[in-house]
Amino acid sequence: MAILETERLILRPLSVEDYQACFKWCGDARVNEYMIYPLYKNAEDVKEWLKTVNDDERSMCFGYVLKETGELIGSGSVDFHEDEGNRWSIGYNLAYDAWGKGYATEAISKIIEYARSRFDIKEIYGTFAVENNGSRRVMEKLGMTFFEDCEYSKFDGSRTYKAKTYRKEF
Repeated sequence: MAILETERLILRPLSVEDYQACFKWCGDARVNEYMIYPLYKNAEDVKEWLKTVNDDERSMCFGYVLKETGELIGSGSVDFHEDEGNRWSIGYNLAYDAWGKGYATEAISKIIEYARSRFDIKEIYGTFAVENNGSRRVMEKLGMTFFEDCEYSKFDGSRTYKAKTYRKEF
């Protein structure tokens, strides 16, 4: 996978060696509030997730590194879901102290551009919990619009959210 660059970020593949930096957001209950994965309790557990990242060429997950500091502040992806009618989706998360600065929009925009240069993507989807206004704003800034009401549950079944799916056609 390529290393991408935006005005403020270097977007690079994540590796198992990033586990401690990733724990900053994977282990933060504020960040995890609307995430599909359960809250990580220790940095060692993040290694297992990182071992599965980018194991399919149609799943492009990048770490967000601040150019200014070299700090890994989040991650995001474009993923192919054959089991969902051949849909492409976006996902992202950021360390809490990086919220509200436009990093998710900047990064995902570049990742979508990269994915579209490699695959014939006609539309892309994103789903967020109704209460997650930050995620809704990211999708709107990406030019996505309402597609459907839905719901999703955390992988461990601990919580189910009323949600909205947004879509962008190309």
